[in-house]
Amino acid sequence: VQLVESGGGLVQAGGSLRLSCAASGSTFSINAMGWYRQAPGKQRELVATMTITSGAGSTMYTDSVKGRFIISRDNAKNTMYLQMNSLKPEDTAVYYCNAKTLGGWGPVYWGQGTQVTVSS
Repeated sequence: VQLVESGGGLVQAGGSLRLSCAASGSTFSINAMGWYRQAPGKQRELVATMTITSGAGSTMYTDSVKGRFIISRDNAKNTMYLQMNSLKPEDTAVYYCNAKTLGGWGPVYWGQGTQVTVSS
């Protein structure tokens, strides 16, 4: 499985961005996908996840983004999105796409990351 993120950039506080994660390869093996982020000097943290197989479409968000971010997926395009609204400077980070495979028993894949910078 290969994951390619896009859509990052520089935005003012209060603005919006939409990140995309295009999956290719053995996408049939993916059972869940998610977005993580890593700010300078901090550990990578979970932002949002979505199940793909059992309980398909169920989502989970970290508290700091609830009500502002929306995770979604276009199955026909094998693409996952993260709509980010009401952005805050503390959302500044490199955002990574993640895919879990084979019900958690297979490899976990990561994209290369896309930078999101929110200016105050």
